[in-house]
Amino acid sequence: MPSNPVAETVASLMPRAKQELTELVAFASVADFGQFPRSESEGAARWVADALRAEGFEDVALLDTPDGTQSVYGYLPGPAGAKTVLLYAHYDVQPPLDETAWLSPPFELTERDGRWYGRGAADCKGGLIMHLLALRALKANGGVPVHVKVIAEGSEEMGTGGLERYAEAHPELLAADTIVVGDAGNFRVGLPTVTTTLRGMTMLRVQIDTLVGNLHSGQFGGAAPDALGALIRVLDSLRAEDGSTTVDGLTSDAVWDGLQYDEEQFRKDAKVLDGVELIGSGTVADRIWARPAVTVLGIDCPPVVGATPSVQSSARALISLRVPPGVDAAEATKLLQAHLEAHTPWGARLHSEQVGQGQAFSADTTSPAYEAMARAMTEAYPGQEMQYAGQGGSIPLCNTLAALYPDAEILLIGLSEPEAQIHAVNESVSPEELERLSVAEALFLRNYAAS
Repeated sequence: MPSNPVAETVASLMPRAKQELTELVAFASVADFGQFPRSESEGAARWVADALRAEGFEDVALLDTPDGTQSVYGYLPGPAGAKTVLLYAHYDVQPPLDETAWLSPPFELTERDGRWYGRGAADCKGGLIMHLLALRALKANGGVPVHVKVIAEGSEEMGTGGLERYAEAHPELLAADTIVVGDAGNFRVGLPTVTTTLRGMTMLRVQIDTLVGNLHSGQFGGAAPDALGALIRVLDSLRAEDGSTTVDGLTSDAVWDGLQYDEEQFRKDAKVLDGVELIGSGTVADRIWARPAVTVLGIDCPPVVGATPSVQSSARALISLRVPPGVDAAEATKLLQAHLEAHTPWGARLHSEQVGQGQAFSADTTSPAYEAMARAMTEAYPGQEMQYAGQGGSIPLCNTLAALYPDAEILLIGLSEPEAQIHAVNESVSPEELERLSVAEALFLRNYAAS
């Protein structure tokens, strides 16, 4: 990175950034209070609020959102007549999954092989640190040239929509000329990328019942309908022979025209085992950014250890369906429910309950904000031009903000590049990416203010 005052300031702040990320990662802020104490999320929210106050933010508040979690808000005034930029991140994290599979404790930031490991290091506590670094660099080099609002969500990973509903009820709170969502990531380390599309999602909890209670498999097996067998058949109906998602009535042949994802690189990034085929058809970019994708997230059934010779009377599954831009998530939910009902065998009773939903998102890349970000990223990443990519994941708040503020420009950047392994064990962040993206965000704010 060429020497410039902003970059030099960010570099000098990196030890402080590591310490702050260490403190923030230490909170097991999973917004599922049946699994993790509410106090962990509340502690993380207070940490964020204190950090904003220390930077001179006004009106800092812990917002009690309708889903029972807290989002943190703050406002930093800029020069009179300046534009307003909203910076978004979330402090809640995914559960650590199998803690024994982590090479270091998930809630202890640990440096290893040039990366910082810990749950939320990239997704998205690191995004909050990125915002703080960018603002500190500007304050040390002439001041922040725009009005800044920060919102740190407390339940993004759960998809329960608390902040979306709060924003709809208080539309003036997050109004801005431009919104920078720090919850995406570069296509790969060292390649500056803005995410221009997000798939939407719906989640269904499905239960199949066939019997009043479990039965002895020797006495009744062969005639008594097995609920677990019925569930397996239903789940299998959601995929074609090549693994493509097949939901009756849902189109799955769209193509992605932008940056392409090399298949061998994808295999490496996804850590696909040797000899195991990728699923679906079309290019990798088609499959992960432009087409629907169903995933069975979990199944409730007896574990192998301790299982008895029984015909199961009931079985449950949690199903996620990612839907591409142009597909309404509510309509996709109806199609998925109808598909499940149509493919349930043997007259078994099926009940489905929606437990999460978010609309897909597509950005306008012709705006002045994108031009300002392109110049900033080129300076922060010498020799590289900003790339446009999609993202298979969902950030439901983006569509809420786009609907509330139709004139606002929305950019998605962040630290979740493939090596970060977000949502998996051993999540990590590249400190070099944190540094460069913080520089890019600072330069963007300066460029945008002058545009």
